[in-house]
Amino acid sequence: MARASLPDLESGTTTPGYASQADSVDHQRQSEKVEAAVATTNEPPDGGRVAWTHVLLMHIVFFNTWGVVNGYGVFQEYYTKALDRPPSDIAWIGSVETFLLFGIGVVSGRATDAGYFYPVFYAGVFLELLGVFMTSLGTRYWHYFLSQAVCMGIGNGLTFCPALAILSQYFHKRRAFAVGLSAAGAAIGGLVYPILINRLIFYEKIGFGWTMRCMGLIMLITYIPCLFLFKPRLPPRKTADWIDTTAFKDVPFIFFTVSMFFAFWGLYFAFFFLGTFARDQIGVAQPIYLLILLNGVGVIGRISPTIVADKWCGALNLVIAIGLVSSLLVYCWAAVQSSAGLYVFAVIYGLVAAALQALYPAVATTMTPHPSKTGTRVGMILFFVSLANLTGPAISGAIIERSGGSYLGAQMFAATSVLLATVMAVAARVAKAGWKLRVKV
Repeated sequence: MARASLPDLESGTTTPGYASQADSVDHQRQSEKVEAAVATTNEPPDGGRVAWTHVLLMHIVFFNTWGVVNGYGVFQEYYTKALDRPPSDIAWIGSVETFLLFGIGVVSGRATDAGYFYPVFYAGVFLELLGVFMTSLGTRYWHYFLSQAVCMGIGNGLTFCPALAILSQYFHKRRAFAVGLSAAGAAIGGLVYPILINRLIFYEKIGFGWTMRCMGLIMLITYIPCLFLFKPRLPPRKTADWIDTTAFKDVPFIFFTVSMFFAFWGLYFAFFFLGTFARDQIGVAQPIYLLILLNGVGVIGRISPTIVADKWCGALNLVIAIGLVSSLLVYCWAAVQSSAGLYVFAVIYGLVAAALQALYPAVATTMTPHPSKTGTRVGMILFFVSLANLTGPAISGAIIERSGGSYLGAQMFAATSVLLATVMAVAARVAKAGWKLRVKV
């Protein structure tokens, strides 16, 4: 066994011996200091051709990941009819897909920090496309579950978190705006994919299989620039830890993570069930237009608040205000009894929900001591939040089923979840900046 030279603590000279555990700890601490120094001296450019190119690339990633998730309402409606299964069963497909999108982040984010962005991202794109094309061949519930929920979900998780970590390396002061501009891709995807599916299945009548193949072709074409132009800006972080244990002592980090959990526990209820509510409770003949409207206004909802956050109040402060409005809206949804009222709700809720979808990831990228740990910290947050995405829509579907088709209990569950998220966001804000109202956080 190779021997190492150890320092004599009294004389300062070195003596032969085996490398001790203390040396390993000191070496790790020294590596972390070097990483922190690199991150401090190598400030993000906050603009320029390369940085804004990455905003466009992240926009595409949002389009093909969250765009599909936001448009799941059209799948919920189609599968419920085609498979003759209760809404709670169908909701599991979307829930598991969203769970894996977030849950894989703890692995893909750490791998990105360690320098493995390209193999992780390429594998994610491949699995997304494989999942779409295998979904096109499905005929039974378990076919769609494995291909859309599992395969596409894993692919989404391997692309989204690494891409978000790379984008955050290029922005600091304008990060909320950059993430918001990118997140507008989710709204556009949530607009394009439901229109595509509805048009090709019900009007062109080419069938579900060929509709999904057309969807896969769009994904393939749009992902091509991402495969060649994404470029990590910071050097790899070679420490072995997959979890940043210091985060568990970071009080603002903990409160924010709990806040994001509660927010996403209730936030997607409308995206999954607005269409079936409109059809079953109000008698709307074409609920697809409500889903299109809900996602379409999200383009404005994702960009405008991030500009306000960067220039004036800060992203976390804005999360608190918009979270309160969002919870009140879902409480008020229970009183809607007409199609006109439902369209008004879809517009307003689409705006505030889109704002939260953009602001929460933007704040998540700031919950780190320095940029070299962004992927790891964001991955930890997303893994915890993935549990909310897994259980939230399924719980809502089960409440509806047990209530004999009534949506009131599920609406109260979703609204209360977002309200609790707002309370936890206030706690995170106080832990980070105190009670001073004029502090930009």
